[in-house]
Amino acid sequence: MKVYRYPGKKAWKRLLARPALETKALDDIVLDIIEDIKLNGDEAVRKYTLKFDGVDISDARISQEEQEEALKNIDSKLKDAIKLAYDNIYRFHKEQVPEMMEIETVPGVKCWQKPIAIERVGLYVPGGTAPLFSSVLMLAVPATIAGCKEIVVCSPPNADGKLHPAIIFAAQISGVKKIFKVGGVQAIAAMSFGTETIPAVYKIFGPGNQYVTAAKQLVTRMGIAIDMPAGPSEVAVLADEFSDTRFIASDLLSQAEHGIDSQVILITTAESIISEVQKELERQLDSLPRKELAKESLINSRIFLVKSKQDMMELVNTYAPEHLIISTSDADILAEQVINAGSVFIGQYTPESAGDYVSGTNHTLPTHGYAKVYSGVNMDSYYKKITFQKISKQGLEKIGPAIEIMADAEQLTAHSRAVSLRLAKNNK
Repeated sequence: MKVYRYPGKKAWKRLLARPALETKALDDIVLDIIEDIKLNGDEAVRKYTLKFDGVDISDARISQEEQEEALKNIDSKLKDAIKLAYDNIYRFHKEQVPEMMEIETVPGVKCWQKPIAIERVGLYVPGGTAPLFSSVLMLAVPATIAGCKEIVVCSPPNADGKLHPAIIFAAQISGVKKIFKVGGVQAIAAMSFGTETIPAVYKIFGPGNQYVTAAKQLVTRMGIAIDMPAGPSEVAVLADEFSDTRFIASDLLSQAEHGIDSQVILITTAESIISEVQKELERQLDSLPRKELAKESLINSRIFLVKSKQDMMELVNTYAPEHLIISTSDADILAEQVINAGSVFIGQYTPESAGDYVSGTNHTLPTHGYAKVYSGVNMDSYYKKITFQKISKQGLEKIGPAIEIMADAEQLTAHSRAVSLRLAKNNK
């Protein structure tokens, strides 16, 4: 990790830049795949699964036999861990269910807002370099709580043409019936437009690599909604002289091991911990099975030494990380100053991996600085909210004249007339 000591504010934007993507070339590749799947459905999905995943799958659906096999093959301790995660995620999200709001703005004018679940949702679960079965829970649990009528899960097959048993089990306990062995751009396209076997949905959720992210953004131009731009993973860690450098290194590496396009940032007020963190990174990195991925990620990662906690918070709010870990002695105080972050982890004993799995919060979060304007996945993500109003004769008499004046001022005569006719009838 490259170290920057007391960088000037004018340099922050440049120094905090994420790894650049060649979006034009990427979009062209992705768009060709999307158009092919729109035209050729399952045949095209099968072709791209063979090309990108190296397996020929004639039927992408997870059969009943495969579901039963998964239940037999999943380790009992892992099964118990998934159940605990399910329970906590369910509890946290159940409390977020929005309620109908009703108000009488003036006597005779009633307005209300009603949350209604999105009918069809597609959940993308990454599985290229690791089977992220935890993402099934994060996406499917709130979908089932909301009452979405159709929930579709797509995840890339492994070298044997199967899904990890934990992905299937997590889908089962979350109430998902439709699971498909399809990943990458082909999964996003299939859920967007439908194929002979994969249903079309109205909104797509889930993280992914740069190709999946590009596909999600492209289909929004074609009328499909998405949760957010969620690309390569990232974390920022805030530390001072009291922070445990072993914990810091483990938190940085927990994101770096996701993939070579991940980015990790350390911001500290203490020169004394920088060398120790770097040594600890080397020590811990050596024992990681995915150390080559993590090494590549660390090339795009940085350490910032700043003069004060105020600079620390200003810098991290400028970066707007997906995950923010505050490991300082005054973590609770600094947490109150967070403006831009996907999810915040407070104190020495709150690793980011808790939020990835079991604490209950959702791990599908905005990346690439989008935390400045996007929230992570939550219950509101699965609803649209429809407004209703009902006006009595007396209510229209109270607000009608104001409507007429405003409509006439905007030269929208028919708007004004729609009120005038009613008021005239009311006064007969």
